[in-house]
Amino acid sequence: MKSTGALILTILGVIVSIVIAWWLVNLLLSVVFFIVKILIVAVVAALVFAVLRGLLFRRDTKQG
Repeated sequence: MKSTGALILTILGVIVSIVIAWWLVNLLLSVVFFIVKILIVAVVAALVFAVLRGLLFRRDTKQG
């Protein structure tokens, strides 16, 4: 009888471990994706800023 109870606890332990691991991997991937997204937005914003600054600087030198 004890071996059946131990088997059930082992199976439940494996299922709980898989659920926890699935949740942790999902959380980790979400955090990594968010960080990568922020880095891409920062690079694009810096490029747009450089282009706009270049256009405005050229426009100002033509007037002056």
